Amino acid sequence: MMMTSEWAFILDEADVLSSMILNSEPVRKYQKARQAVYGDRVLVEKIAAFNRMKEQYEDVQRFGKYHPDYYKIMKEIRKQKRELDLNEKVADLKLAENELQDLLDEISLILAKAVSEAVKVPVSNPFFETSCHSGGCGSGGKCSCSVS
Repeated sequence: MMMTSEWAFILDEADVLSSMILNSEPVRKYQKARQAVYGDRVLVEKIAAFNRMKEQYEDVQRFGKYHPDYYKIMKEIRKQKRELDLNEKVADLKLAENELQDLLDEISLILAKAVSEAVKVPVSNPFFETSCHSGGCGSGGKCSCSVS
């Protein structure tokens, strides 16, 4: 592929877009929330303990209720997850992550539609899905999507 002035323009615009994203409010909120979580030693230790428990949980899942520590590990992982979920810093981080993901999804959709209406973009939030809202286009024509 040969570099043309059009490609140079596109690359310059991509740099501008990435700069705008990095300087956006959702990114700042995410960075602040992430620093709050990972700057707290006690919370980092709880997250590490939860990750170790997840490894045990995955081992237990292979054997199900026949694993000797099944009930103990299932109870402990639920307890640790609930404790992390109820932590204000972790909750703020999750909200900031979702807000940032929504921004990135919206940008992806705008870019995709600028190329072609037929471009499919996976999004994490069903609010942004614009194609089919009734079970998917693989439903044998029952979704009433327009095929173009």
